[in-house]
Amino acid sequence: MPDVQALVNDFVLKLKRRKIEGSHATARQTAELLRSVVSQHRMPYTNQAAALIDAVKAVGEQLIAANPVELAVGNIVRRVLHIIREEDLSSTATAIEGLGLSAGSDDEDDGEHEDRPALSAASLAAAARSTLRAPSLQTLLEDIPVSASAPHASSSGGDSEGKSKSDKSLRSRKLKHDVIEAINELLQDIDTCHEQISEQAVEHIHQNEVILTLGRSRTVKEFLCAAKEKKRTFRVFVAEGAPRYQGHVLAKELVTKGLQTTVITDSAVFAMISRVNMVIVGAHAIMANGGVIAPVGINMVALAAQRHAVPFVVVAGSHKLCPLYPHNPEVLLNELKSPADLLDFGEFSDCMDFGGCRGSPHLHVVNPTFDYVPPKLVSLFITDTGGHNPSYMYRLIADYYSADDLAVQRKSTS
Repeated sequence: MPDVQALVNDFVLKLKRRKIEGSHATARQTAELLRSVVSQHRMPYTNQAAALIDAVKAVGEQLIAANPVELAVGNIVRRVLHIIREEDLSSTATAIEGLGLSAGSDDEDDGEHEDRPALSAASLAAAARSTLRAPSLQTLLEDIPVSASAPHASSSGGDSEGKSKSDKSLRSRKLKHDVIEAINELLQDIDTCHEQISEQAVEHIHQNEVILTLGRSRTVKEFLCAAKEKKRTFRVFVAEGAPRYQGHVLAKELVTKGLQTTVITDSAVFAMISRVNMVIVGAHAIMANGGVIAPVGINMVALAAQRHAVPFVVVAGSHKLCPLYPHNPEVLLNELKSPADLLDFGEFSDCMDFGGCRGSPHLHVVNPTFDYVPPKLVSLFITDTGGHNPSYMYRLIADYYSADDLAVQRKSTS
């Protein structure tokens, strides 16, 4: 097996050099890297989950600091941390239940078994919560039922110690195995999210409608193609998405699939929006308040759609759901690209007056990558788990992330 730190350093270098871009690519490779971290981590005899969480956090901080604008990296790190916590709670509850059952089976008299108190849900939850704490006398004694300690008293000291070490070793291997299996399921969800989103296309796109989109999004392309395969006849307006003109690429792909496609300039969006029945766009990230970070120009389309009461629909996989808010100081909302995408330096070299301005040019070129769309402009989110309103994002966050892991990148950016 390759060295984990070497894999981490290589991935960090690729993120810094922008060799890996896009939510899908960064999310998948982050999950694969964290799976390697989990599989090669040496588990201690005590606090296995806490040690595993610390190892994943240490790697996650390096990855997030390498390219903060790729929010999918932080999303996957927090998803893996949540997986570790959930699997540890599940294994702890199962172990305590089995311990209680074995204590009951050792009773010789059935009457005594009935009189023995059963493990309550509160005691199971308390014991599960205590697994992530530092070991202390209080945590060893609090909320432990009598039935759980009875079998150890009847065994000899040497047998009890050997059995305890064996149980801990088995439990650590089971925890690691369960976490790896859950990460594999997460990878499968990332790979199949486009298919699950596309299955909902026929419910939202109807006959003879006009759809508007901007730029290029794989999720949008498969969503539209799925509606075409369901015998829906509709027309697509594609705004070119200057200055990278990714809309040209999307238009070619849609025409190849047999869709009626019209390419328009970005400045023509407001003029054409009155003929549109629905706007469908992709997203770079979905924030916790329901806002969207999307390719530049999307906010202009959202404002035009609101002005003409046209539904504005965002399609995105659940790995793009970020549990942070856009006003959090550790969130980097935008990134500036090279001015060469907008103009040729040779054509404007005569506008650069370095003599009178002490090296400051009169010409400034700003080429942002993303737009921020507030939640009030979004009509519906379509994810691999179904359609949701922007106000429902908090519920999905509670399912996918733990509140203890939301600040995983603050240490690296402070």
